[in-house]
Amino acid sequence: MSERKVLNKYYPPDFDPSKIPKLKLPKDRQYVVRLMAPFNMRCKTCGEYIYKGKKFNARKETVQNEDYMGLPIFRFYIKCTRCLAEITFKTDPENTDYAMEHGATRNFQAEKLLEEEEKKIVRDREEEELNNPMKVLENRTRDSKMEMEVLENLQELKELNQRQATVDFESMLGQYRDLEQLQRQREVDEDERETKEMLDKALVKRLRDSDSDSDQDEEMARSAVKRLAPEKATDILTVEKSTDIQGPAGTVKRAQPESWERSVGGLGTKAALGSLVVRRKTPASVSKPSNSSTPSGPSTQQTGTKTPAPSSSNAQPALLQNGSSVSKPLVPQNSSSLSLLGAYSDSDDSD
Repeated sequence: MSERKVLNKYYPPDFDPSKIPKLKLPKDRQYVVRLMAPFNMRCKTCGEYIYKGKKFNARKETVQNEDYMGLPIFRFYIKCTRCLAEITFKTDPENTDYAMEHGATRNFQAEKLLEEEEKKIVRDREEEELNNPMKVLENRTRDSKMEMEVLENLQELKELNQRQATVDFESMLGQYRDLEQLQRQREVDEDERETKEMLDKALVKRLRDSDSDSDQDEEMARSAVKRLAPEKATDILTVEKSTDIQGPAGTVKRAQPESWERSVGGLGTKAALGSLVVRRKTPASVSKPSNSSTPSGPSTQQTGTKTPAPSSSNAQPALLQNGSSVSKPLVPQNSSSLSLLGAYSDSDDSD
């Protein structure tokens, strides 16, 4: 059993390759190939435009009795995409291009036609000069004459341009100098303006610094005044003005309330409220009223004794549950209810 994928073949000893039969195919046989349109063309039958790069399934054949330097020339058959008319073109190895045969016209080839025309003129001239020496002399004379005419025309154009030109170079230079000087002046003015702005800013900053220094001095002065002032805000209100109050117990000295105390009330201190309390006189032993400004405190009478109320309207006795009476403190008429509450808070019950 032979191996698979073997490159070697077995040739018998009596093998004769000349005895192998050969297929006789026609030389102008056609092959179906896939290609793209080599240039833009237009169908002559329906006028349909076929652009370069469009793909076709074409038939390819070798042109008989035609070649270029041994290179074969191939012909291609395609069909119009609209009317299915047959269009043929072939290779052109001489110009490395394709040549249209029939069925369509090539578009955008004006430049190519011009190049072909120039090449044809050059070819005809070379053929004439090759067989006729006098033609060579005539052609050279014609070329030199044409060159001289071109130079003369160029010189005339230059002179015409110079005559029509009205440009004064001196004035141009003067304008340039003026413009340059104006630019320099503008730069100097700009620098001066910037310098002035900077100075103004520095002056404003200096003024602000001086104002801040004065503010600091004021703050220091205020702090010194606060340092000398009492610590509490109500200390200044403790200044008392003594007044004499006539009561049943005699004349009592009391601090005159300030203007703020008249509306708000007293502070409820014992020293201030103690002067408003007066001892009640007993029927057994009546002592003379003392002129002391601050009695020790309110006193209560013995149980079961009742005395008539004093004639003064500023003090009224109060009866307790056990029958004893407590004299109410003397309160000036201009005092508020808060001072009354402060007076009751300093009685013997609270002690």
